[in-house]
Amino acid sequence: MKKYFYNHVRIFTLLFFCSISSCDSGSNDKLMQIEGTVKGLRKGTLYLKKVIDSSFSIIDSFVVKGNETFKLSSKIKNPEIFKLQLKKDDGDTLNDEIIFFGSKSKIKIKTRLNTFESSAVIEGSKNNELLEEFKSMSRKFNIQNLELLKGYLEAQKKQNKFLIDSFQKRLDNLTKRRYLYTLNFAKSNADNVISPYLIISEMSNASASYMDTIAMKMTDDVKKSRYGKLFFEILERNRKVSK
Repeated sequence: MKKYFYNHVRIFTLLFFCSISSCDSGSNDKLMQIEGTVKGLRKGTLYLKKVIDSSFSIIDSFVVKGNETFKLSSKIKNPEIFKLQLKKDDGDTLNDEIIFFGSKSKIKIKTRLNTFESSAVIEGSKNNELLEEFKSMSRKFNIQNLELLKGYLEAQKKQNKFLIDSFQKRLDNLTKRRYLYTLNFAKSNADNVISPYLIISEMSNASASYMDTIAMKMTDDVKKSRYGKLFFEILERNRKVSK
């Protein structure tokens, strides 16, 4: 069961390197306008990026010179993942970044220079609100997993078979709970693009029967979205594997 879950980096790596060749931009693109502030920023460049041909590409940029506010924009057909990246002009080689769900609306992003990602508050995107809700629960699962793993390793050092078996059972149960939570979250929010996105990024090896229950609840708009199309590609693959 553990193979269905990934850390923050692997989630996006999996998604970005999946083939999405059947998705096109179409003629229904609208403009996403982003307004934001980075408290404490005096000099630097903000880049807005999204995935094109399996890697992040720059869509827009904004040079900050003594002003904490910025504006960015991008054409968008359906909600999808974007990256806001900050390149600082202070000699720091590490670029801060915020991953968020964009939408055909006005997005407001407020954050701080020293805690660029963790302080980010994003408004205007329903899918991003759902993503943050999911990430909040995912962090709780991660904390529980680390605590149980610590106990498991200590039990191994002491060669206490009873405790080893006990912690292993609790770890397995936690993995199952996390698995079911992700499935139920995707199913409950099947009218939003977050639903196929979570299946793609968190559990692309889910059984075809589980994925079918989610697919039946998806709206036409979600099915036609970039992540919706990839969801059905993966569903077809999983159906063939299960035969």
